[in-house]
Amino acid sequence: MSTATAAVTADRRAPAVIPLALTAVGVATPAGLGLEALGRALAGSLTVHAEPLADGETPPPRPVRTVPDLRTAELIGRKGVRHLDRTTKLGLVACRLALDTLPEPVGERTGVVLGTTAGSVRSSSEYSLETLRQERPYLVNPSLFPNTVMNCAAGQIAIRHGLRGVNATLAGGHLAGVQALRYARNALRQGQADRLLVAAVEEFSPQTAWGWHRSGALAAAAPVGEGAAALMVEPEELARAAGRPVLARVLACETGFATRARLTGGLASVISTALERSGRSPDEVTAVSLGATGRSTLDRLEERAVVRALGGLPGQVVRVKATVGECLSADGLLQVAAVLAARPADGGARGGTAVITSLSADGPVGCAVLDLDRSAG
Repeated sequence: MSTATAAVTADRRAPAVIPLALTAVGVATPAGLGLEALGRALAGSLTVHAEPLADGETPPPRPVRTVPDLRTAELIGRKGVRHLDRTTKLGLVACRLALDTLPEPVGERTGVVLGTTAGSVRSSSEYSLETLRQERPYLVNPSLFPNTVMNCAAGQIAIRHGLRGVNATLAGGHLAGVQALRYARNALRQGQADRLLVAAVEEFSPQTAWGWHRSGALAAAAPVGEGAAALMVEPEELARAAGRPVLARVLACETGFATRARLTGGLASVISTALERSGRSPDEVTAVSLGATGRSTLDRLEERAVVRALGGLPGQVVRVKATVGECLSADGLLQVAAVLAARPADGGARGGTAVITSLSADGPVGCAVLDLDRSAG
């Protein structure tokens, strides 16, 4: 599952990939905890939490979406929780929800791959501010420092759940989810773990909210949100042999780079390459989950790329960010979760092929392809 360039030559076919089974999903979103709550919110039958966190900070004058009740103590216990930041708590809860859906413990050779942008921006900002507020920098409370480390959340997830496989944190911004899935395939292929918990998390904080607000990168009505998603992926033959349910199959993940003027063509190219490697044609795509919803101009470029690659929009178009808000590094995996949670457009059983798209204004483009037919393979 190698990185795709923005241009793919017509006479060079991309090699096929071996599917991965997706056997568990856990999500924490402004709709609440779990896929069911997210599905209801996407259908419009559940109101998401639209209040800023009660932390004394002043958010910008724009819509926000925050996770209403993490139930941290209930899900992961009270011990050692007091000094954890919100990024780590969100990640821990999402992973716990995913693990709780499995019929048996996953074993020590399960690893963790976490997608992020810069870890907890709030923790880093507050720690830096303390070095200015205190009489001397060395008087800063040392318990604040661990949360500033970018791989803090991934380490806590592994420690608290006894996961001793590969542990990695990827700083990928909007492409963090697709990149984490791609990394997971390579790690499993190299035998670094038997299965991997692939997660992505983004906390709401005044620092990031003001950053989005001042940058003008979001439409005026687009909310700033937060959330976390965790997917368990493993070789399909191992999952079926162990009797673990296969919720979907990850067929391919491709990433690439294009200049701002060629983002549409670059994204269309990686979509086409991902479908080719998946053994799927554009007319087999039944759903697309878009990642640029609410981002000024980029949402239109993304739709154009999908139309160019597929010949039109499929029957089901999922815009999870219209519900949960801009979640940056958590976007990609929340898009995957939304495809699994959303009701099919025709009201029938979920199936077919789904395309997950992602792009960033500074050039990265990415796509993941899912087989939603549980009986496949």
